[in-house]
Amino acid sequence: MAGNSQRRGAMRKSGTKKGATVGSGGQRRAKLEGRGPTPKATERPHHPAARRERAAKKRADSPSGKRAGGGSSRARRSAGSTLMGRNPIVEALRAGIPATGLYVQTKAEADDRWREAMRFAVSRNIPILEVAKTELDRMSEGGVHQGLILTVPEYAYRDLEDVVTGTLLVALDGVTDPRNLGAIARSAAAFGADGIVIPTRRSVGVTASAWKTSAGALARVPVAQVTNMTRTIEKLQKSGFTVVGLAADADVDLAGLDPRVLTEPVVVVIGAEGAGLSRLVGEKCDWRVRIPMVGGVESLNASVAAGIVLQAVFAARS
Repeated sequence: MAGNSQRRGAMRKSGTKKGATVGSGGQRRAKLEGRGPTPKATERPHHPAARRERAAKKRADSPSGKRAGGGSSRARRSAGSTLMGRNPIVEALRAGIPATGLYVQTKAEADDRWREAMRFAVSRNIPILEVAKTELDRMSEGGVHQGLILTVPEYAYRDLEDVVTGTLLVALDGVTDPRNLGAIARSAAAFGADGIVIPTRRSVGVTASAWKTSAGALARVPVAQVTNMTRTIEKLQKSGFTVVGLAADADVDLAGLDPRVLTEPVVVVIGAEGAGLSRLVGEKCDWRVRIPMVGGVESLNASVAAGIVLQAVFAARS
């Protein structure tokens, strides 16, 4: 009996030996085969990226533009742009920025800025909509909104023909910072410019940030959008405008330019931040001038440079 017991134990031990088993059908070999490349995150149904993509598609396909499952009390994204944060919103409302709605977080802690924003909205008949924090998070795309979001309507751009009736225009060649556009609009209004011309591509538009920086000037100085800045300059030249482009490498100082040039109908062209005028636009300018500065100083901010040139035009015409 003892011998048989040992043999049975030996048999059990030999049965646990590693290796392929007769009649396995290649199952072990199948486990070793690769499963192919890992699917993209958006192709995996339960991945957060896939869920976000499905939610975005539902919003895009919805005729009303509402979120899936949303009701009439849900916040909707403005066709224009938004401002967020208590200080920026109060400053914008003080400046008279147009607004379509003030979205307020439910049960948010109030402070002086909060109450001031409420007073401005009530006095200007701006709708106040109370929504959940999750909705404000969505509207701000994860930005710091501090419980307040102000929606700004889409800007109504003018046609070029609407601004060529004046004698002083500002054209922006590739300026992309909305704060520069707003500051340039302030200088344009201060020194009597009749309009601002911007291209539709690779350029800033009139956003909430531009409105805020302009301190209301964008309500007084019309902005025209054009498809091609080079062809627009040619059209303005045929209409009798002299085109003066600002370039750091120009041979002529602004102070050395014949003042009579600035008394004629003139277009002041301001180039992109850092890059300056594009090659084609620079070649089309009648005059390329620079602002003289102390040696070793970097180029001026686009809005500062625009203010200096516009003041020179104003002085020549006074």
